[in-house]
Amino acid sequence: MPRASAVLFDYGRTLVTFEYPMAELSAVIERFRPRIASATGLPAPATDAIMTSVLLPLEELIESPSEDEVTYLDGYAAAWRRVGLELPPDLLYEIIDAEQRVWDRTACVDPDAFWALEWLAANGVRRGVCSNAPFPPEMMRRQLATNGLARQLDAITFSSEVGRRKPAREMYAATLDALGVDAADALFVGDRVREDYEGPRALGLRAVICTRHAAHAPGPEVPTIESLRELPRVL
Repeated sequence: MPRASAVLFDYGRTLVTFEYPMAELSAVIERFRPRIASATGLPAPATDAIMTSVLLPLEELIESPSEDEVTYLDGYAAAWRRVGLELPPDLLYEIIDAEQRVWDRTACVDPDAFWALEWLAANGVRRGVCSNAPFPPEMMRRQLATNGLARQLDAITFSSEVGRRKPAREMYAATLDALGVDAADALFVGDRVREDYEGPRALGLRAVICTRHAAHAPGPEVPTIESLRELPRVL
């Protein structure tokens, strides 16, 4: 029987991967340009300029190392202000929602994710997602419903709901509380050493890095698995 009564997963580069959908996002921006001009009373920048000056720089916000969350809505509004446009909040939300629907369609579930989640359920192990994601949580939860992962999970925790980012203790604690398990009885699986190994271990969880999609290889002192198919041997 598994030693762990719950497994907490990171989301991006662990359960799913993404390729930046430049063409699809550009189409969204092009569609909204007339409304942007109407709402601001100013000519809307060209789509390429918006992509370069507004959307692409926001990738730094998504990867922020801070333990305090900065909401994507605030960062998005600030990005538009930097190009001289003050967009109304309802229009900002509508554009973000349209962009996130693109990401909903392009999220690629790891080929072993469903197998691993189903195996855990069959063996009585609870399953949760604990992920840094500054986007509106209702949009992120829709994404998990769209790709089918939501029905395989017992708890979902995003940093935008907690107001803190991994490796902040509050993130792991919120997911453990939602799962109803103690840290000593849980395993964390992710792709980044600071957020998905050192952070969980500081709270008393065991942890392992899944290297299949990891951007950086961990050091030899960090336990690893090559794919989610190997989860049974580390539980």
